[in-house]
Amino acid sequence: MAPPSSAASRTQPTRAGFGAQSGTRRIILATVGTQGDLHPFIAIGKALQSRGFVPILAVADDQVGKCRRAGLDAVSILPGFEVTAKHMGLSHEDAVRRIMGNQRVMLEQVLLRDLSTCAAALDSASTDVAAIVASIFVIAAPIVAEKRDVPLVSVILQPMAMLSAFDAPRTPDFWMMLHHPVGAVSARWNRAAYATLRWLLDRLYGRRIDRVRAEHGLPPAGARNLLDPPKHARLRLGCYSAQLAQLPPDAAAATRIVGFPLFDSESGAPEMLEPTVKEFLAAGAPPLIFTLGTFAVDGAGSFYETAAQIARHMGMRAILLVGGTEPVGVHADVLRIGYAPHSLLFSRSAAIVHHGGVGTTGQALRAGRPQLIVPHMGDQHDHAHRIMRLGAGLRLHRRRFTLSRAAKLIETLLSEPSYRFVAERIARDMTEEHGAEAAADAIIRAIGEPRA
Repeated sequence: MAPPSSAASRTQPTRAGFGAQSGTRRIILATVGTQGDLHPFIAIGKALQSRGFVPILAVADDQVGKCRRAGLDAVSILPGFEVTAKHMGLSHEDAVRRIMGNQRVMLEQVLLRDLSTCAAALDSASTDVAAIVASIFVIAAPIVAEKRDVPLVSVILQPMAMLSAFDAPRTPDFWMMLHHPVGAVSARWNRAAYATLRWLLDRLYGRRIDRVRAEHGLPPAGARNLLDPPKHARLRLGCYSAQLAQLPPDAAAATRIVGFPLFDSESGAPEMLEPTVKEFLAAGAPPLIFTLGTFAVDGAGSFYETAAQIARHMGMRAILLVGGTEPVGVHADVLRIGYAPHSLLFSRSAAIVHHGGVGTTGQALRAGRPQLIVPHMGDQHDHAHRIMRLGAGLRLHRRRFTLSRAAKLIETLLSEPSYRFVAERIARDMTEEHGAEAAADAIIRAIGEPRA
């Protein structure tokens, strides 16, 4: 999860279309993060909408417009990332690097900074709703759901966030965990490690959480389960492919893995490949694709310069997705562009080199192409290990992303048929998954609402 911001500049959400809707058909969909955190909620929202419900996206201020362009109502419960950077006293790029370098900074500066204001805004938006469907990183959601006594559906976008003793996260922050394969003794160790981490969370943040709970008339609960799917959630929804991770044996009974809810648009409106990109693809062999998503891209350093050198060294063409609004530019056999729809581009590549964000990982798996993952933070490390375990790709630490090392690994991906074979098999299997539709149907069943 990579964040927009949790610092809030106002207490009331922006509204559109409220009052004219049927209250019992309204469902709040709350998320915090970048495009990889937002897109699944847009996809689920559209699936609920097609089933006669009125989804309301509760998101950062700078994501409201995108949700509306996608045809969904939206409210602001927190402002965009620029406000977070300002609170931190840093430039946009420096704030990104600081957060990527320390997950505690993300927790304190993004998820908890203005929890009180976020909870008030979400509470205001949640009048007369059938349910609140929320990312586990929207810490205000369980508070509001408990206060209003409405069903809560907890959405888990990353397999590691299941916090299973049998499938523990493989990230630097969880260095103490024992990993696959895990037997009974290792599972006991992992459970003890989780218990220690939960105790630390409670000591660090319990009073802060309880102050916000008190504002909403709720008793103290502490922060032991701060980043767990809430115990009172009606449903825990794993919104990723079962190809990436199976349901762990210690998952709660009301847990389902439904597949990636796919939505693929930078603006929110339907998009196509730009003519220059189509021409580039048609002009030669499938290129390498290099991307760092929508958050790590702002701390890219020399990643894209090295990427261009790799492609030329290997005698291959490349497309660099460099973020922002950079115009299309072609130099020799390397095309630079801010963004292109992954679902239209990735399947036309030779291999995909990316940061390991869950949205990008899902699109790469769906495309059936080998992956080299260069993780920058958090769950990206875990996704890299999972892709390696599947046999669909390799990983490389970002500090080792050099011409010689990366070119050697990419050559391995392209020369050993097993990587392409596994990637294509996974892509075929994923065609049977319909994440957004499955998520919408599971939500409707969980909250006991009939389809219209």
